[in-house]
Amino acid sequence: MSLTGKIKATAATDTGMVREHNEDAIGSDPDLGLLVLADGMGGYNAGEVASGIAVKTVLSQVSAALETIPDRNEIEPESGLRRDSIILRDAIFRANRIIHNTAQTQPDCEGMGTTVVACLFYDNKISVAHVGDSRMYRMRDGNLEQITMDHSLLQELVDRGFYSKEEALRSTNKNYVTRALGVEPSVDVELNEAEVVPGDFYLLCSDGLSDMVEDDDIQLTISTFHANLDVVGQQLIRLSNDQGGRDNISLMLAYIAQPFPARKGMLGNVLNWFNSSK
Repeated sequence: MSLTGKIKATAATDTGMVREHNEDAIGSDPDLGLLVLADGMGGYNAGEVASGIAVKTVLSQVSAALETIPDRNEIEPESGLRRDSIILRDAIFRANRIIHNTAQTQPDCEGMGTTVVACLFYDNKISVAHVGDSRMYRMRDGNLEQITMDHSLLQELVDRGFYSKEEALRSTNKNYVTRALGVEPSVDVELNEAEVVPGDFYLLCSDGLSDMVEDDDIQLTISTFHANLDVVGQQLIRLSNDQGGRDNISLMLAYIAQPFPARKGMLGNVLNWFNSSK
């Protein structure tokens, strides 16, 4: 089932005001409801190699896997997660191996890595996978909430009580990530699942946005310009650059316009009819 029209989306990326080139990468498959964003690092041009590999690999691996899965709502016994989440995780595992092998065998790519945040919509649900400090936010009923938790030294210090959330906002040590793709042969991918309702906004972004623009201003921008997603993206890029634009800025914004329940097979339709006739 195509999700085009049921989920409206926009994407934008910008080099910022300081960096010479853009090491972020973004990609999507609107029919599948798949969004991927990566923020590369390490060596001249190597960061954009890593982020590009991450996005392309996740898009291709997820698309191929979904063609062979009969029940995407099937729960994996070990993790208790839906099949969609496992597919996202495995695609990121694959991207990590490719990036790590490339970094080990190509001198120009030595030391490269990338963060990644990806989401997959299906059957009025969302699966989210991330590594590093690229984020996902959800705005529901006017309230903005950070869905992912940064894999960063600063976040660990907050978790351990060394910094308050307010002190963390003012910290200059925001860019030390504790997880990234390509750094090690394996990587720990964090997964989240949630119900989706019409009217939700989902924002994926690199730290070039979240470090420059406070959450309250992101919420206000979406609330003010929500009728035009492209304008929301442009305004968020502008706000980041007005605050100094110290890093590349990338974002992807999805609006849930309509419910998107999964189509039932013949057996499902019979069971629904039977249950409703009791």
